[in-house]
Amino acid sequence: MTLSEFDTWYRVRYHHTSSAFIAIAFVLSDLIAVMLSFGAGFFMVNLYDFAVINFKSFVTYWVYVPVFLLIFQVCGLYPGISLAPSEEFKLFTTASFMAHGGIILSRFIEDRQLDALSVAFAVSFVFSTFILLMCRNAMHYTLRKSGLGGIPAVIYGGETLGKLVIDRLLDSVKSGYVPVLILSQKLEADTYREVPVLRDINLGPELVRRYNIKMAIVAMQDLNEEELTHLLNHSVSAFRYNVLIPDFFRATNIWMTVRDFDGLLGFVTSHRLKMGWNLAMKRFMDISLTIIGGLIILPIFLILALVVKVSSPGPVLYGHTRLGCNGKSFKAYKFRSMAIDADARLQRLLAENPAMQEEWEASRKIKNDPRVTTVGRFLRRASLDEFPQLINVLKGEMSLVGPRPIVADEVPKYGEDFKRIFSVKPGLSGLWQVSGRSDTDYNERVLFDTYYLQSWSVWLDMWILYQTIVAVLRGRGAY
Repeated sequence: MTLSEFDTWYRVRYHHTSSAFIAIAFVLSDLIAVMLSFGAGFFMVNLYDFAVINFKSFVTYWVYVPVFLLIFQVCGLYPGISLAPSEEFKLFTTASFMAHGGIILSRFIEDRQLDALSVAFAVSFVFSTFILLMCRNAMHYTLRKSGLGGIPAVIYGGETLGKLVIDRLLDSVKSGYVPVLILSQKLEADTYREVPVLRDINLGPELVRRYNIKMAIVAMQDLNEEELTHLLNHSVSAFRYNVLIPDFFRATNIWMTVRDFDGLLGFVTSHRLKMGWNLAMKRFMDISLTIIGGLIILPIFLILALVVKVSSPGPVLYGHTRLGCNGKSFKAYKFRSMAIDADARLQRLLAENPAMQEEWEASRKIKNDPRVTTVGRFLRRASLDEFPQLINVLKGEMSLVGPRPIVADEVPKYGEDFKRIFSVKPGLSGLWQVSGRSDTDYNERVLFDTYYLQSWSVWLDMWILYQTIVAVLRGRGAY
């Protein structure tokens, strides 16, 4: 493709390069979310006692909404592009706490008491983070599907790393950037996934002058130091913003910082789950949330146990040997979802069906598994069969969030990554489950688990638990 051909292609499809439109859209979604949070708080208090509060009076407090938006802006939630999910969760929770806390405090100073309205705002805070995330995710989806939400970005590099970046940007609803041009001297095709390719990597200044594109992403792993310096100085520097994607991306994380070693810059990272204080916080969260959640779901637990018992012969719970922290084996509990002779059936099925054998070896799972009982199929689809693993969490064998517990036969699939990934407790849920669950292969699981270990925080765990609920409700990837 020539530059003149690209000019025609680009001007038909893209009419703005600013993030202002996205920021305005997010202000609108946050405005709706805050009002819904207020409504939820007032509704819950009103539901408890119709006489204690006038539900309609929550409209009076919409005057506080601009304060929320101002705090969101100060916390860096606008324009809200390329925020790590755990960071977005943290910022929304912190900002919402400050705003709701300010309202409650101001009312207490004025009235010298915590009345029903203060309780309503406290309940509103409890709902707010989840409503804010859902509304913003809905806006992300709307912007992407309408074609209005992508900020044009030029990608330097069309080799493996460059294609990976393009795939992620095109496949992600929340990336915020859309690749509009690939500058690569090595990519022979004229397009990659319908993104045009130009073979002149020095076009940066001309692209900025013609189209006012503000973002360049450099993903060229084969350049030596001299070539990279020349590229940055003579082409990439023309863009207002630029991102360098390192070819050692497996070693990066969202907490990475830069240190100066007497003129030499070094990237600093850490294994946050090797720190005693972090492990203590994670264990406290495991115990407290498991006890609270366990008490809430106990009636459901007992009903499911009864249904499993009467639906097919065999025990209610099934303990499967799995590998935990540092490769130590333990029994992971589940509601029994298979016939009692499932292991023998599996061997016969694999011996008789090569396609099923291949599927089993790839993911250790089988879609439409004939060993699964009717009740078991429902339990799996709803992920209810994993409830008993809360027992493993209380025993300290598992965590609520962590790498997926595996069987011994799966260790070779992880290769050299096994020891590092399983240096922590496996989880009832994890980053790979909420990012595709059973539909991910082992290479993707390693990437997800590596990111989790290197980027761990309480906020990341909370976001994964939130996404787990969403994934379970959708039934995505579970079988």
